[in-house]
Amino acid sequence: MKTILPFLLLLFCGLTYSQTTSISGTVVDDSGQPLPGANIIVTGTSTGTVTDFDGAFNLSVGQNPPFSVQASMIGFETVTIEVTTNNQVLNFVLNEGTALDEVVISASRTPERIFESPVTVERFGLKEIKNTASADFYDGLENLKGVDVNTNSLTFKSVNTRGFATFANNRFMQLVDGMDNSTPALNFPIGNLVGMTETDVLSVELLPGASSALYGANAFNGILFMRSKNPFDHAGISTSFKKGITSQEAAGDNEYTDLSIRAAHKFSNKFAAKVNFGYLKGTDWAANSLEDKDSQGGTRASNLSYNGVNVYGDDFKRNIHSVAITMEGLGLLPAGASALVPSEEVSRIGYNESDLTDYNAESVKADWGLYFRPWEDDFEIQYVGKVGTGTTIYQGLNRYNIDGFFQQQHKLEVKNDHFFLRGYVVSDKAGDSYDMTVTGIQILNEWKDHVTYFGEYTGAYVQATLGGATNDQAHLAARAQAESGRFEPGTPQYKAAFNRSINDPNLITGSKFQDASKYYHADGNYNLSHLIDFAEIQVGGSYRSYSLNSGGTIYTDAAGPIDYSEFGVYTQIQKSFELNESLELKLTGSARYDKSEFFDGFVSPRISAGLTINRNHNIRTSVQTGFRNPTTQDLFIGLDSGQGFLVGSAPSNLERWSRPLDVSGQGQLLGQPATITQTGAAPYTNSYTASSLEAFGATGDPTLLQVANPDLIKPEKVTSAEAGYRGKLDKFIVDFSMYYNSYEDFISQQRVASPYYGVAGDGGLSVAAIANGDFQGYSAYTNSEAKVNSYGASIGLSTKVFGNFDISGSYTYAKLDFDQEKYPNFATNFNTPEHKFKASFGNTELFKNFGFNIAYRFSDDYFWEATFGNGLVPEFHVVDAQINLKVPSFKSTFKAGATNLLGDEYYTAFGTGNIGSMYYLSWTINNL
Repeated sequence: MKTILPFLLLLFCGLTYSQTTSISGTVVDDSGQPLPGANIIVTGTSTGTVTDFDGAFNLSVGQNPPFSVQASMIGFETVTIEVTTNNQVLNFVLNEGTALDEVVISASRTPERIFESPVTVERFGLKEIKNTASADFYDGLENLKGVDVNTNSLTFKSVNTRGFATFANNRFMQLVDGMDNSTPALNFPIGNLVGMTETDVLSVELLPGASSALYGANAFNGILFMRSKNPFDHAGISTSFKKGITSQEAAGDNEYTDLSIRAAHKFSNKFAAKVNFGYLKGTDWAANSLEDKDSQGGTRASNLSYNGVNVYGDDFKRNIHSVAITMEGLGLLPAGASALVPSEEVSRIGYNESDLTDYNAESVKADWGLYFRPWEDDFEIQYVGKVGTGTTIYQGLNRYNIDGFFQQQHKLEVKNDHFFLRGYVVSDKAGDSYDMTVTGIQILNEWKDHVTYFGEYTGAYVQATLGGATNDQAHLAARAQAESGRFEPGTPQYKAAFNRSINDPNLITGSKFQDASKYYHADGNYNLSHLIDFAEIQVGGSYRSYSLNSGGTIYTDAAGPIDYSEFGVYTQIQKSFELNESLELKLTGSARYDKSEFFDGFVSPRISAGLTINRNHNIRTSVQTGFRNPTTQDLFIGLDSGQGFLVGSAPSNLERWSRPLDVSGQGQLLGQPATITQTGAAPYTNSYTASSLEAFGATGDPTLLQVANPDLIKPEKVTSAEAGYRGKLDKFIVDFSMYYNSYEDFISQQRVASPYYGVAGDGGLSVAAIANGDFQGYSAYTNSEAKVNSYGASIGLSTKVFGNFDISGSYTYAKLDFDQEKYPNFATNFNTPEHKFKASFGNTELFKNFGFNIAYRFSDDYFWEATFGNGLVPEFHVVDAQINLKVPSFKSTFKAGATNLLGDEYYTAFGTGNIGSMYYLSWTINNL
């Protein structure tokens, strides 16, 4: 190995060595005004830069003349000039054009006009970032066509396309300069909490839909690519300071601060470096819904087993008739007393979410990079380091206070215009994070354990009934007795119990999360276009190794880390055919082979065709297959939610997980022990469906019980067909796409219940266990037998009106095709509105150096389903707006903006806090 690596490095160096050509120049519009932020790129390569505040640029190119250089900018036509000598000065004049001339890289891993991309791609460049009416660039993504941004909390937002999204969105990838930004512990991105600073963003590209053929198993619903500025091309110091308030009915008005600083310097033509720092501080959107999860319209007063959406601890409930039988057996109640107690479930009174968190929202992140060009050409060696820590709210199975979460990434990359080879490591630490739901339960249990509480409740109920009380009066007396001595929020007893719970990582007695997981990743790509003339051919591959280390608080890794790996290789060939002067056909074919150590390998092919007509119209179509391997949670989770257990279905996981469970008094009368132990195999080998338990509970008919015993999980597959059109119709730019996805072995969780004794389907002992309440609820990770299909379409229109006013709009339709009635125990988590409409109106130069932008979003109502809870998300209308003033003498831009200007609070997921309004002022210096 020590011999091979230097040899490969010398080989790459030999292939890429060439003389450096220096070019410089300016880019202006047709009125002579400088165009800062215009893209300068060497045709057929990824070598490029952007113009500075004065529209000027300098660029070193690692090849000899002649070659061509393109200048492009959204809203202007692309211009190409041939370079024939070294030190040539290029002066570009760009006429007003369209967004179709922008260059993207993500669609085919090679530079191409967005107009000619073989698949749908959305781009969010420097101009859009500057003019977004959203609070920051990441929030601005929700204005892109076909994009959903689900708001988990103020600093944690989940981007998705084409449905099937929860906040644990492992169907969607997020890459920052080629590095996967998903957390090792959770296996999905956590928004931009520890991501990029706005002053370092060069461009954002988004590929909706499956992209497994080039990007691997997790590129199932789409990929978000964020590219930062290279210090060779973007030197200097730039800052952005934003100050404002967030306003929400539940949390009130609170200060909001967002600061980012970038410093970059080109020391020579061989060495450059940069460093970034970002800080955000605010108050999260408070969640205070008292709606009953289990009974529509239910309240604590009307429902004995009330389970409030944002009330925690009331998840724990008992059938008081069963408690009475147990007390009779222990001699704590007189014989026959259980006959006085109705068979009713009673829940404990929990604590509101506001009692369990301070809603602090904070993010601190920094990154640095060292860039070395040993031969002053396109061959570059990079080291990039990133660290970030943050505090936010995450909603998964429960609601979690992510407090002091820490993530770091370190990357080493070697690349030039034809290849890249990179390796990086991503690691995280959970900090002081804790489960708020479990915390509520633990505080209740420390004040008065569950056995004592329900014993007091049942005993008081019997006493009141014997005293002549009605059922309602007896329940009031029982509650008063059981609640005596309660730890009230703010009291020393409450604070002590709270602190003990959130600092105890044993989830049987505490609620703290521990984690120090990591993964190592390597990938490379080689473009053979400079060696082969007849077509552009690329080859590449990737390797990833996971090391899960949560100390048993998330995964079944209490005895030590869980390690496993996966790899993939791919190739792509692309060929253009000039059919005649007005027709050009581009064909692209790609295939990728991926293998996880737990599953058989899988091949993902993609075929696409694009027909360009008169350079103003492009018709594209593609067919591809994709797949996704089960995630780390699907395989190895072992988590007590307080309401049930989640157990991953990796074969080794089933016996590694176990829990002791208490048998009821009725069960003990049947000869069962007081305590039994279930392993992780129980939900997969001895279980009933949850829906059939509900039917049995409602009717008492044991024939309604259905055996579940779900299969162990395996990879999910999708076949996707897409067609689209991009073009210019008179003054309108049109971008239309439609798709149809067909899923096989759809990965989902199935709700099941495992009896403490008996065998599911025996018609006897297991039925008695269910009737006695001697069963444990689980979420099992498996694949649906059902066919799951989805389809949709989107169209975007943009033009200029009244001279130089920009107006655009888009409509997106999404539909799930799945028979929920036939498969009631499977949740697809589609979580996507059927209809979405977005529009924007603005002018970057309403008058000299002054601009504005207004953005509008409409979402149809939709049903949200996830492990935390299910419910309807009402339709919403949102208006964001900003005005901005450029002061060239200070190289500054001042902006005043507001999000959710109408003030109508809304939410995008069941159980989260309502999204209020934000009002801010910002000052940005020297950020192009």
